[in-house]
Amino acid sequence: MSSAITRRGAAFMSACVSATASLLLAPQGLAQEAAPHAGVASASLCADAYVLAVVPMESISALSWQVDQPVSVAPSWSRGLPKAWPDAARLLELAPALTVFATGEAGRTGRLLERSGQTVFELVWADDFDAVRGNLRALGAATGQAEAADAVIADIDARLAEMVRRAEARARTPRIAYLSVSGGSAGAGTYIDTAIVAAGGINVVAENGAVGWTRSDPEFALTLEADIVLTSFFIDGYASTFNRARRHAAYRRLLDHPERAEIPAGLWPCAGPRLVDAAELIADAIDAWEDGA
Repeated sequence: MSSAITRRGAAFMSACVSATASLLLAPQGLAQEAAPHAGVASASLCADAYVLAVVPMESISALSWQVDQPVSVAPSWSRGLPKAWPDAARLLELAPALTVFATGEAGRTGRLLERSGQTVFELVWADDFDAVRGNLRALGAATGQAEAADAVIADIDARLAEMVRRAEARARTPRIAYLSVSGGSAGAGTYIDTAIVAAGGINVVAENGAVGWTRSDPEFALTLEADIVLTSFFIDGYASTFNRARRHAAYRRLLDHPERAEIPAGLWPCAGPRLVDAAELIADAIDAWEDGA
């Protein structure tokens, strides 16, 4: 984790803990006397993943409107909860004790909520597992669920260690390319790259010098060579005119790749607790590739 992320995460965690301790952790009578707010609400798909990982079912008052969309991998019981989105009027109506926003979503809405007596938690942007751990710890502290957050982190760490063991047992290391439904890809410094490396592969897009998220590039797609092609958001993503890879002939050779693995979109709409699930699916694709050689 970079020092900048570390400083932001530490400062944000401290602010969240001090702001929410009396509201979420005080005896029930005192909390109700202070404000008529209760429970934790998530305002976005990314926040849903963190809330579901850390907060007990009975303490979740609302999840994002996206929980009913194909892009979500939320459990079936959660789909009956009230729906939230980053809108002050809706969140004032729901009146949770704490609203969790994805990175950059709180803004003016968050300030309005705080003036009404609600507490706001905004996730720090994550591109690696260190930042995921930081978000989990901060949310655990803000909701009084530090032990639950630690348990999630321990599970992630154990699974990452197992993937290292699997990679060491393989005879070869595959070159892997990611293709999104927009036709873009992911180079170094992205959580896609993090998942590929954790699974034991080489991100061929990063190997070609790309850093960050890349735009649709049909010419690059025509020259890209990889042992495994990862795709996502083709089956369970959103319909959009920007979904160029569905239509452009230049991407057909990648989509028809014999070692193509589709990763459920809900595992990585952002880098969250389910990123390790995506990495494990990539590791499974690597094992299948090696077994088929």
